[in-house]
Amino acid sequence: MEVPLLINDFLRRSAKIYPNKEAIVDGPSRFTYREYQERCNQLAHALLSLGIKKGDRVCILSPNSHYFMESYFGVPQIGAILVPLNYRLVASDHEYIINHAGVKAVLVDYEYAKVIDEIRPNLKTVEHFIIADPRTPLETPRGWTDWDMLVGSQPKTATPPVEQDENDVTSINYTSGTTARPKGVMLTHRNVYINAYNFIAHLRIQHEDREIWTLPMFHANGWGGPFALTAMGATHVVLRAVVGADIYQMIQDEKITFACMAPAVLSTILNFPDKDKYTITTRPRFVVAGAPPPAAFIERLEKELGWEFIEIYGLTETSPILTVSSTDQCPDGEDYQRRSRAGVEAIGVDLQVLDDDGNPVPKDDTTVGEVCARSNVILKGYWEQPEETAKAIYGGYFHSGDLGVWDEFGNVNIVDRKKDVIISGGENISSPEVEAALYKHPAVLECAVIGVPSEKWGETPKALIILREGMTATEEEILVFSRQHLAHFRCPTSVDFVETLPRTVTGKLQKFLIREQYWKGVERRVN
Repeated sequence: MEVPLLINDFLRRSAKIYPNKEAIVDGPSRFTYREYQERCNQLAHALLSLGIKKGDRVCILSPNSHYFMESYFGVPQIGAILVPLNYRLVASDHEYIINHAGVKAVLVDYEYAKVIDEIRPNLKTVEHFIIADPRTPLETPRGWTDWDMLVGSQPKTATPPVEQDENDVTSINYTSGTTARPKGVMLTHRNVYINAYNFIAHLRIQHEDREIWTLPMFHANGWGGPFALTAMGATHVVLRAVVGADIYQMIQDEKITFACMAPAVLSTILNFPDKDKYTITTRPRFVVAGAPPPAAFIERLEKELGWEFIEIYGLTETSPILTVSSTDQCPDGEDYQRRSRAGVEAIGVDLQVLDDDGNPVPKDDTTVGEVCARSNVILKGYWEQPEETAKAIYGGYFHSGDLGVWDEFGNVNIVDRKKDVIISGGENISSPEVEAALYKHPAVLECAVIGVPSEKWGETPKALIILREGMTATEEEILVFSRQHLAHFRCPTSVDFVETLPRTVTGKLQKFLIREQYWKGVERRVN
């Protein structure tokens, strides 16, 4: 017997087996798994009543909320395709994505209704505008349909069965578009289902887990958290915005055991000045992805707070988990430098580090190649962009655009993006390696290293540094410090102290924006 892998299986099972278990905590609202399933059923019925059918696209623009969680199961229940939007994009970006995806209905949090109203005349395919607004008294803006009123009168039972295949697209997740227009990543039920299994296996999700949602739910489908934790009947504790005090309060009050986040959020948690005011009785597992975190962050998390660190690596295109690094690779747990690496391939992933000719580079922890993968978690393709799909998937592998090295055990270390590597006098310099050394300086809160023009060397490393509050450092002090921790050719040749660094919502440094100011009018060339 062959039964398709459909993501709605996860909620169906938990609602059946754990109907009275707490599923979602969202401020004053608390829902059991029975109530969660019923609300998803009602949303699905409401969408059917609006004429939404299999294959239609429905987008959601919202911070983390129970509404967002409901969209992940209500929309695909009828075979429609969910398009999660990055709420930090500007209106013109939303306009492009909504039109490119051919969205028929938009689900929008009340905070972002004005953003959609600004572009409403230009949205060519949208027929329905639905607003989620739990505040009272409620005044629904003109031209909008209230979410709760729309679904409130709908049946709580499941919608009529719709024929679906595990290779049907369940979501279109647009990339952050840091260097070009966003691309729509088509993820199938099979992609997401298998990623959820890996999430459960490698991140050790249990029925008793309580996750605090510091990670934006829109990002790569919350890394699979909406599906993995739901499958195990764990509890989702929603955080609308990342505020240090709120995070500690929730960890204390809600007995949090698990969280996923970008390095920037981990930094917020580690540097929160009033952490000692809270009594934490659990030992949360913190999962980090994005730019590799400094090894010092891991040591501080585990030694100062007594919590556990796990690193994963992946992309939107890979659903996203490709690798995992934990104490399994470092039994003594003290090799923090190794634990900050991407780690080893997840179950069902064939990972390779390939040279420009498509051959595996030696597992010598030195030779750099592009990280590539074969797996059932790899995207179906880019929505309406077959040429971009062909650029990413060829030779039997998905090509990530990330550069890495690997050791004899297949442990991968991401050293840079192809476009971010610094080539100075013919030497390749990994900016994350330089950044990791700078983070050892006690005054450095955040840093970014880029290549800047050099008449002699083509380009040389420059460090942009945010200092810790109340601390000082000079350029010369930083340069001397770097020479004590790095080969001299890898050291920054200059330092700028800044107030902020441009990042995507997931914490990735937008180095192309930093580079622009130093390369204006200069052709980037390397010797």
